[in-house]
Amino acid sequence: MQKITKEVYLKWYEDMSFWRKFEDKLAAVYIQQKVRGFLHLYNGQEAVLAGALHAMDLTKDKMITAYRNHVQPIGMGVDPRRVMAELYGKVTGTSKGMGGSMHIFSKEFRFYGGHGIVGGQIPLGAGIAFGDKYHGNDAVTLCCFGDGAARQGSLHETFNLAMLWNLPVVFVCENNGYAMGTSVGRTANHTEIWKLGLGYDMPCGPVDGMNPIKVAEAFDEAIQRARKGGGPTFLELKTYRYRGHSMSDAQHYRTKDEVEEYKKIDPISQVKDAILEKKYASAEDLKVIDKRVKELVAECEKFAEESPYPEVQQLYDMVYEQEDYPFIQHKI
Repeated sequence: MQKITKEVYLKWYEDMSFWRKFEDKLAAVYIQQKVRGFLHLYNGQEAVLAGALHAMDLTKDKMITAYRNHVQPIGMGVDPRRVMAELYGKVTGTSKGMGGSMHIFSKEFRFYGGHGIVGGQIPLGAGIAFGDKYHGNDAVTLCCFGDGAARQGSLHETFNLAMLWNLPVVFVCENNGYAMGTSVGRTANHTEIWKLGLGYDMPCGPVDGMNPIKVAEAFDEAIQRARKGGGPTFLELKTYRYRGHSMSDAQHYRTKDEVEEYKKIDPISQVKDAILEKKYASAEDLKVIDKRVKELVAECEKFAEESPYPEVQQLYDMVYEQEDYPFIQHKI
């Protein structure tokens, strides 16, 4: 893993601040009905992505996740303007406005969604890893899901095959405590989700998901294991979401005091405090970054607002009949 330097800290601060403000802007325009459908925001969980990206090789490694998926592709290199446009349903979006909030994809940057079915992406993540192993690549796939999806049968089937086939995949449970609104303690007889890996003899463990350094260290170990042929790892990232499951969530299952308590360990605040303590930057320097973040979010909004909606003909572009379809040739 690359050393965590002053530059890394400053990048983390700028990236995480941008992701937070990007999601905040989406919440604001959602209320104005400019973004429609479901909207699941990442506020509070930014350290998971920041740490993961630091440990990944972004020239070949891949990621797949659930529907809380707006900022991951941005972190992997997708233009945030196009992500914002996709949420607006505009033709300049990552899927030409046809995917929306829950289905951000980027073949170019190896981000495979964006899946609306709870736990549906787990076997797909193993499948992507199988493809890399089959073709002799040394890429690793990060397969992310929430604590709610950890209760799905697809997880167990996938864990079994991933270990049987020794796949280069890191399974990542972003445990934010409440799934769609039910606490972890009410969905199983124990709250240590990482222990599900023990039944498959899979390397597994808990990680402080609010600290990007701890996250990066855990991901680095898991990714290197997979890249060297050591097979899967299952990590439980203990994190917290500051907003509801989606915009329609009244959050009756927790108190405002609990949310405020978790805000004391806000990952952005942790990084900011470390920067100031280590004298990597002054408070004034950070204000310059904050201004840059605010301007970029405004650019994204402007781009999305001014972009056109798709033409009706586009509906037919996505449904086609073609003889001799150019399927990928078999290896043999």
